[in-house]
Amino acid sequence: QVQLVESGGGLVQAGGSLRLSCAASGRTFSNNYAMGWFRQAPGKEREFVAAISRSGYMSYYADSVKGRFAISRDNAKNTVSLQMNSLNAEDTAVYYCAAAYAAGLVVNKNEYNYWGQGTQVTVSS
Repeated sequence: QVQLVESGGGLVQAGGSLRLSCAASGRTFSNNYAMGWFRQAPGKEREFVAAISRSGYMSYYADSVKGRFAISRDNAKNTVSLQMNSLNAEDTAVYYCAAAYAAGLVVNKNEYNYWGQGTQVTVSS
């Protein structure tokens, strides 16, 4: 069983930055799970933002955030982070951390096994 807790959301002006963190429980976290970040805006479906492999060596981004966001993980600390720069109003959403029992990059939300409760990110224009 894996439990995920996100933090770091908040209100930021357009052009600003935020860093989201996801703390994972479970002693086998780093050995078994690829990780991802998703987001869901009001009235929209949950969408993929970024993914990182189990080892942390590979990452992948949605086109809408490529070049602005960076995903990373610290397997020793059981944490995953999402650095978000150059934020704009379209980035406003609830952001979710997720874990997939896999080694590589996982983009499909249906392949994730565990989800956090989400953290709100609001970008004011």
